[in-house]
Amino acid sequence: MPHELPDLPFEYDALQPFLGEQTLQLHHGRHHRGYVDGLNQAEEELEGARRDDDFSRIRALCDAVAFNYSGHLFHSIFWTCMSPDGGGEPSGALAEQISKDFEDFPTFREQFLAATNAVQGSGWGVLGWQPLDHKLEIVQAEKHQDLAQWGIVPVMVLDVWEHAYYLDYQNERSRFTEAFFDVINWEAIGERFEQA
Repeated sequence: MPHELPDLPFEYDALQPFLGEQTLQLHHGRHHRGYVDGLNQAEEELEGARRDDDFSRIRALCDAVAFNYSGHLFHSIFWTCMSPDGGGEPSGALAEQISKDFEDFPTFREQFLAATNAVQGSGWGVLGWQPLDHKLEIVQAEKHQDLAQWGIVPVMVLDVWEHAYYLDYQNERSRFTEAFFDVINWEAIGERFEQA
């Protein structure tokens, strides 16, 4: 079954002034769609390789599936991490776990911003549940799939590929990542944490 581009949970102009309508149209309609299309194509080619018993391109096909799947997954989560009514601080079980694993919310916020801003080139800041240690971890994912931890379940992600913010922030990544906290959808992130 082919993968499909999910709808945004808000209108393209709903996050202004954090992100402009044009940025969201390009990001969702072109970039995210590109990962969905790339994943469908890579999986189709991999199926053909199995059918033809020809694995001469297996390295490239595995790379294409990993890259496009991770891009599709992270973007699908990213859209739900934002809301025009977002901001503030988390509550409930997520807030308790953040305090347990990072000392307090300001320390968590500072570490998340530092890690996300330090991603080399293109990638993501990720808050994820690490089931092995039963705790939240902040990790960087360069490109979409590099530097991740096996088994971690993404709970909150922040896209720092330049296409995510360049029209609105130019090369000022840290201004973009700071402003992200004004639109964070803690309710959706809390639900994802509880599912993890």
